[in-house]
Amino acid sequence: MALAQEPEVLLLDEPLAGLSREERKTVHQLLKDLPRSLTCIMIEHDMDVALDFAERISLLQNGLQIVEGDRDEVIDDPRTREAYLA
Repeated sequence: MALAQEPEVLLLDEPLAGLSREERKTVHQLLKDLPRSLTCIMIEHDMDVALDFAERISLLQNGLQIVEGDRDEVIDDPRTREAYLA
C-alpha cells in the first residue's frame, strides 16, 4: 500500500520483525526489487539484510550514531563488530 502512491521516500521500521524464515526471504527480495530512485530509510536489526540492502548505512547505539558509511566502510569499522557483529 505504501508504494501505491509512488512516494519519493519510504520509511520502514523493522520490516522483517516477527516474520518466518520464508516470509523474511520474500520481504528481503521485495526490498531489493524496489526502484533505485526511491529513497528508503529502514530501521532493521537483521544485519545481513541491512548490509545487503543499503547503499549508505548509519549505525546507532544507545541513540548515538557510532558509524556511518557504505557497506565496506561499516563492515571494516571495529565499532560495528563490537556493537553488532560480535
